[in-house]
Amino acid sequence: MKINVLFSPVSVNELYFTGKISVVIDALRATTTIITALENGAKEIIPVSTVEFAIKVSGGMFGWQTLLGGERNTKKIEGFALGNSPLEYSSDVVSGKSIVLYTTNGTKAIAKAKFSSELFICAFLNISALAKHLAFLNYDLEIICSGGLNNFSMEDSVCAGKLISKIEKLNNDLVLSDSARASRALSKSFGRNILNMMRDNEHGKLLIENGFEEDLTFCSKLNNSNAIPYLNGKAIKLLPDNINSFQSGPDEKTD
Repeated sequence: MKINVLFSPVSVNELYFTGKISVVIDALRATTTIITALENGAKEIIPVSTVEFAIKVSGGMFGWQTLLGGERNTKKIEGFALGNSPLEYSSDVVSGKSIVLYTTNGTKAIAKAKFSSELFICAFLNISALAKHLAFLNYDLEIICSGGLNNFSMEDSVCAGKLISKIEKLNNDLVLSDSARASRALSKSFGRNILNMMRDNEHGKLLIENGFEEDLTFCSKLNNSNAIPYLNGKAIKLLPDNINSFQSGPDEKTD
């Protein structure tokens, strides 16, 4: 099983992912929000790469069953029902709804990897659950860090490293690319206290400046979820019963 990490999706084109197993990470905040929304009963998440397309897609759906969510540069987009804070996606708001989601980095990365044969969503919340499923599949893997405005992101790279370390505990026959080894090393150096790492990062500081410090606390939770979101056609849904037979309750909280 070979694992490669892309520190930004900008380095490859869409066709690169054809036939590959991929994982997209945008820990602050898109992939955390997607996991939370689906766990809280959202029917599906429809990721889009532009605001205009989000409005177009939502216009062709049943309005009362559809919510527009997203942000530009941390702030909720005017006219959208929701922003990109996972705290907004509570069960009373999203249960039974389809959510058309646009974010500055995360949904663009998902759209870039849409030709993957299988595409999964990862954040700190579901590392253990997803690692078990990926180890069970035992296929070569591309991990895509959404990054920040096409640049390197520490939190996404640390999350990738933790995912790799967890897979390594379940499958010791791994071949790691240089970028995968670098992610694992970053995780060991900077991932001991995820919340502090996020507070010290460029994007974390920006979120705090804009009043989203609670989001950092939520997004830093480790292994609080067994949810495994995956791209099914044009929508992200939960893997049915997390079909992996060795899943049980929420896994250990530390690595």
